[in-house]
Amino acid sequence: MRVLVTNDDGIHAEGIKALWRALESVAEVFVAAPDRERSAVGHGITVHRPLRVREMNFSGNRVRGWVVDGTPADCVKLCLEALIPAPPDLLISGINLGANLGTDVLYSGTVSAAIEGIINGVPSLAVSLAADNQAEPDFSCAAAFTRALLGLLRERRLPPGTLLNINVPPCPPRGVRVTRLGFRRYVNVIDRRTDPRGRVYFWMAGEPLDVDDGDPDTDVRAVADGYISVTPVHFDLTNHEMIAEFKTWPLQVGG
Repeated sequence: MRVLVTNDDGIHAEGIKALWRALESVAEVFVAAPDRERSAVGHGITVHRPLRVREMNFSGNRVRGWVVDGTPADCVKLCLEALIPAPPDLLISGINLGANLGTDVLYSGTVSAAIEGIINGVPSLAVSLAADNQAEPDFSCAAAFTRALLGLLRERRLPPGTLLNINVPPCPPRGVRVTRLGFRRYVNVIDRRTDPRGRVYFWMAGEPLDVDDGDPDTDVRAVADGYISVTPVHFDLTNHEMIAEFKTWPLQVGG
């Protein structure tokens, strides 16, 4: 199996190292990742300047890799169009330091890289560790789960246009739940500050507010309960239930 690994935390992040190290003995692994952290860039791509790519090899040259001065989606596009010798059987984005739960998937560079994979017909996973408040995060459980899942994916195929968004709690997890996306929004997002010269600037951060975290079927609740959350996600944002109703509206061109 040929596996393409990427992330949004950057080529030197511990999570991506743990991932390719867990996979190198069971798959042909290629790595392409941004040259620095690109968290929360969403599905941005670079179109107004050239992209610079530098080759990097890992693990005694058994794992071939590239560092890209662009976004996670750039990394995937470059690999599929120009860098790797043949299309991968699977794309894995991660292991991200920090959960990507609920509406986080709309901002996440980690999930967006996996979406770029499925747009191009490559089965994809986004893997995140919900332990961003730990001084020394342990990626071993997330890496082991991903490696085990690789075995299942040799036998079973993901539906076209569907990725798996995987969130792993701190080790050891209590089990695995198949979930739906919860609803998460952020409060206290804008921090207004003043620099030493008296000029106002803003720092965007925020604290997550899990609106439906009591629902046992959501990814938010699963991780809070100590379970690995596996959520099938696709990029069709159409509200299919509303199509028939909107067809009854007297919509007109102009006037």
